[in-house]
Amino acid sequence: MTPQEIAEKTGEQIGTSEWVEISQERINQFAEATGDHQFIHVNEEAAKMTPFGGTIAHGFLTLSMIPYLSQNSDLPRPDGIKMGINYGGNKTRFINPVKSGKRIRGIWKLVEMVEKKPGQWQQTVEITIEIEGEEKPALICEWITQFFV
Repeated sequence: MTPQEIAEKTGEQIGTSEWVEISQERINQFAEATGDHQFIHVNEEAAKMTPFGGTIAHGFLTLSMIPYLSQNSDLPRPDGIKMGINYGGNKTRFINPVKSGKRIRGIWKLVEMVEKKPGQWQQTVEITIEIEGEEKPALICEWITQFFV
């Protein structure tokens, strides 16, 4: 799909990812990688005493799943893409914690797709990370990617 064809989908949902489980092992690995060992993430016994009833994923773990979810989705990719880079995010809100063992998926809505320079496109999407079986999503954010074609 050309970047121009993608741009025509502004305001529309453009992709959905597969479901992926957020296991306690993944949460523990994220705690190791970031040094965030708060008990609500890694101590299953202590976390049972919280309003969550068990351990929850770090908010930033959920956010960091966006590249994985993107690669495992039906998102349109610009034809002839040489590379895509993260440019940043806007309005990130952590709405609902992801409990250990739950599955999440991403839903993408195109906010904007503009050509910044010849061959350089900037895409802004609203990403909603849903939690399987729950009404409220884990997070909603705007994410910006630059594509070079």
